[in-house]
Amino acid sequence: MNAAAPRTETCLLLERIAQQDRAAFRSLYHEAGPKLMGVLLRILGTRSEAEDALQEVFTRVWLRAGRFDPSRGVGMTWLVALTRNHAIDRLRARKPEQNDDDAAALIPDTAPRAETRLIAKGEARRVSDCFDTLEPARAAAVRGAYLDGLSYEALAVRHSIPLNTMRTWLRRSLLKLKECLEQ
Repeated sequence: MNAAAPRTETCLLLERIAQQDRAAFRSLYHEAGPKLMGVLLRILGTRSEAEDALQEVFTRVWLRAGRFDPSRGVGMTWLVALTRNHAIDRLRARKPEQNDDDAAALIPDTAPRAETRLIAKGEARRVSDCFDTLEPARAAAVRGAYLDGLSYEALAVRHSIPLNTMRTWLRRSLLKLKECLEQ
């Protein structure tokens, strides 16, 4: 196309957008948006991705409108080329699709291994043996506080002792358990 050819409405809008004219940008969006959306839908295949890409294309139009040269082509052709190139870039950026077997292989096995289970079983036995070294009432208080979630007040009432005595029982019992477990 030569420079003497009549300018289309799209060309005029692009020239105004290059001057940061927001009204021209809105007009171009309403004029060219549906056609560009069609191009994106054909290439990308999903409406949500095409909508995201359309917003990105119009951001590029706003930023690059000054690069449009009406002597080299029609404005709509420039917009379609910009849109097509952006869609192809998005396709290239996609991760390759994996089949279900490959995806299943990537899921980590969170089940504890046999060795881990044996260690845990041994640790549970040690904790149980250490609980046996406590007086029965104090062991029950520790279990009530730390396994059943009972408050110090509730435990003091349950064992018919003052609140501060319950705190002392728990603190001393935990220290005794710690010493036992460290042996």
